This record gives sequence, structure tokens and C-alpha cells, in this order.
Amino acid sequence: MTNTAQATVGGGCFWCVEAAFERVRGVESVVSGYAGGTTEDPSYEAVCRGTTGHAEVVQVTYDPTESSYRDLLEVFFTVHDPTTEDRQGPDVGSQYRSIVLYHDEDQRETVEDYVDELEASGEYDGIVTEIEPLDAFWEAEEKHQDYFAKHPNQPYCQMQIPPKLEKLESSHRDKLAPGAEN
Repeated sequence: MTNTAQATVGGGCFWCVEAAFERVRGVESVVSGYAGGTTEDPSYEAVCRGTTGHAEVVQVTYDPTESSYRDLLEVFFTVHDPTTEDRQGPDVGSQYRSIVLYHDEDQRETVEDYVDELEASGEYDGIVTEIEPLDAFWEAEEKHQDYFAKHPNQPYCQMQIPPKLEKLESSHRDKLAPGAEN
């Protein structure tokens, strides 16, 4: 059994973020869920109403000998827009905010340093990504797990996910698992 680590991030609809991370080398699982709010064990409907404080997030379990936490951050910041507050594409509301929920102080330092590098590079103008400790992760309902894999012809998926995967493939081919290209 390999040693694994976890990363928890949110960048819009969890279906989109999940589909990207499922293609990354060393990723063992990606679970869609909710975090960053105050309501215990929230439902999808409650999160969508915007009353729980939670964001749609994914929790990535990965082998750090194959992909580092920084590698995962590079993927994350590629597949969403960290400069739009409470919005990703057609999805609007605080549940779609850009957020990194760190698991320990090493992750906190890594993400803060990486965001500083991105801002200094001029690649992004005004990163609004929240950086907070992970207090609790609530797994989303089963129907939201592996959504794109199960529903590739669903109209939202057809419109929103392929451009993110194409950007991932063109920017980070070296981080993809063997056979992960579209």
C-alpha cells in the first residue's frame, strides 16, 4: 500500500474539477463534496441555496511520490478562473467560489507561496482564491460522484468540461496519468 496524501479544493462546479483531477498522475480518488461552511452534513439543495456557507469542492487522494501538492495546485489553477469571486462560467454563488482548504501547515505554506508566485508573474490579475484550514469535508450524494464519467452527454458537461480538460492537456501533459488524454 502506498502512502497517500489529500488535497481539498473548490473552483466552481465540482463535476468540472473532479473530471480534471481524475486524469492526473498519482491520483487515487477524487470525491465531490462540500466544505468551508457551517452546516453539518449539508445536502446539494441546501448548498445550492447558498445558506450553508459551503463551497462545492473535491477531495483528492493522491500518491505524493507521483504528483506533489504543488503539482495539484498547478492543475487546479489551470482548470478554473481564480480571479472571479463567487462565479465560474455560468455558475454563480458563493458555493462556486475559488477555495483551497489546506490539511496542514506545509500545505498552507505551499499554497500561499504558489499564489504569491502567480500574482508576481502577472499571469492573473487579482486572485480571489480563499485559503483556509479544512475543518470538515462532507461527501456529496452518490449521484454527484464521477458525474462526467457517468454523464458525458449531459448538456452542461458537454459545454463546460471539455474546454477545461483541453486546457489541462495542453498546459500540463506531463502531469497526466498514462492514457488520460481525451
